[in-house]
Amino acid sequence: MTTHRRAIAVTLSAAAALSGLAAAAPATAGQEGPSRSVLVLAKNGAQDAAVRAAIRKAGGEVTEVDAAIGLYSVRTTRTDFTGAVRADAAVDTASADRVIGRAPKEAKPSIADIEKLKAQRGKGRKAPAPALDTEGEPLAGYQWDMRMIRTAQAHRIATGRGVRVGVIDTGVDGHHPDIAPNFNAALSRNFTVDMPDIDGPCAEDPDGSCTDPADVDEGGHGTHVASTIASPVNGQGIAGVAPQAEIVNLRAGQDSGYFFLAPTVKALTYAGDNGIDVVNMSYYIDPWAFNCANNPADSPEEQAQQRLTIEATNRALRYARGKGVTLIAAAGNSATDLDNPTVDDSSPDYPEGAAKHRVIDNSCLDLPTEGDHVLTVTSVGPSGRKAYYSSYGLHSVDVAAPGGDYRDWYGTPSYAKPTNLILAAMPKNVGIAEGDIDPVTGEPTNDFVIKQGDGYYTFMQGTSMAAPHATGVAALIIDRWGHRDPKQGGQALNPHQTEKILTRTATDHACPSPATMVYPGVNAKYTATCTGTPEFNSFYGDGIVDALSAVSKKH
Repeated sequence: MTTHRRAIAVTLSAAAALSGLAAAAPATAGQEGPSRSVLVLAKNGAQDAAVRAAIRKAGGEVTEVDAAIGLYSVRTTRTDFTGAVRADAAVDTASADRVIGRAPKEAKPSIADIEKLKAQRGKGRKAPAPALDTEGEPLAGYQWDMRMIRTAQAHRIATGRGVRVGVIDTGVDGHHPDIAPNFNAALSRNFTVDMPDIDGPCAEDPDGSCTDPADVDEGGHGTHVASTIASPVNGQGIAGVAPQAEIVNLRAGQDSGYFFLAPTVKALTYAGDNGIDVVNMSYYIDPWAFNCANNPADSPEEQAQQRLTIEATNRALRYARGKGVTLIAAAGNSATDLDNPTVDDSSPDYPEGAAKHRVIDNSCLDLPTEGDHVLTVTSVGPSGRKAYYSSYGLHSVDVAAPGGDYRDWYGTPSYAKPTNLILAAMPKNVGIAEGDIDPVTGEPTNDFVIKQGDGYYTFMQGTSMAAPHATGVAALIIDRWGHRDPKQGGQALNPHQTEKILTRTATDHACPSPATMVYPGVNAKYTATCTGTPEFNSFYGDGIVDALSAVSKKH
């Protein structure tokens, strides 16, 4: 498991969970301004009453509390609120509550690639037939990813039965025919509220409101992830890594793909409190690609925002793991050596146009990827090479898994084909909205989408697609080696043991020779150098996850 640089012990008095909301009191100084939302993080061990008193004194009103980590959502009109509340001994830090995350970029090939493909093959043409004869699931022939990690053989031993998997993402389409049989509607939650300025007018939403049900995905990203983890064996389309595991939708992302800090940490603490065995985190926290606590290039307010992100995220991660949740995240799609970040030109990427040039170092964290107790997953293509877009790092990654590589097999007929990507479920509403499904005929409009029976499927790539393969293998491990959970039901296994089995049974994969990988057909910025040994290196960590070894070897 990755060794992390920060380890901050946390607790908050349980009284916080029982306290009512405090009314706002006028501040003694400062000016009034527009009403705004602020996040306040309590000092470790601070009493709830003391934190609320500090918030009242500074001119704020508590609207919600995540007592597990001491994160207070506050409404205020005081222009000097954050500075005033930070000065109190009961408060760790405070920052404006605004959009600070989004689903990873480059989840599928660029629009230019897709348009080129359409021109070459003809709009509306269906995907070619699978390369292999399929038995059972109709689309299994497309699933090179499952063959790479030997899921079919593993399913003779374990299937994920009794394991609950939380998908922290843009939502999960609980009605998709290749997800519905394994979807736990009772435990699923939506921690977000649509925001018209980034998600579009609520009246134009399918349900006509700003509050989506917990079985809806209007972005598509989370549904693809959930399908890879646990699509059932039902003759509908594909089979997931753990086809009998339960999927719990822990939606923390907006329709637009952005994430708020508060919903993200709520999803983690909820997972810890509700018997979730493993969570998949295929997202990253913005507006800072790397969160630096004290970077001189940032203003005091910007530093405070990044410190709040680091502290709150790590508290939530530690809380969830302490409650038995295995934590798995995507390494990221920026082709960055996470051990040696030097420049960040993309932050802050919200609001638009705010990005600036920053010199950074290894003290700056890519979260949740580099958060406490997180297993980090890099992506490989069908040839087994590190995908051109995948970030990496000798001290930052743990394992690799299939995530797709559109530009794999350069110089062969397989180059730049949708079938180099990962096939998984797609919400019909998303396909129509993105122009991938004809709204009249219901037929796909390009080779990246397949209609099978009553369901739709799409080819995507990214470390977002790699992480759920590792998450699915973790579910198989918990099924195979776990024990009955007397409190929550189903299977359970200490996260440390799950992590140990996942990493020790991964298939070793040596660095390429030469160690510097140059990717033909893409910009030189993707060139990457692998370091380490055949047993553990910066591209593959402990190796490519192996479902069969994970459930069959003695530990």
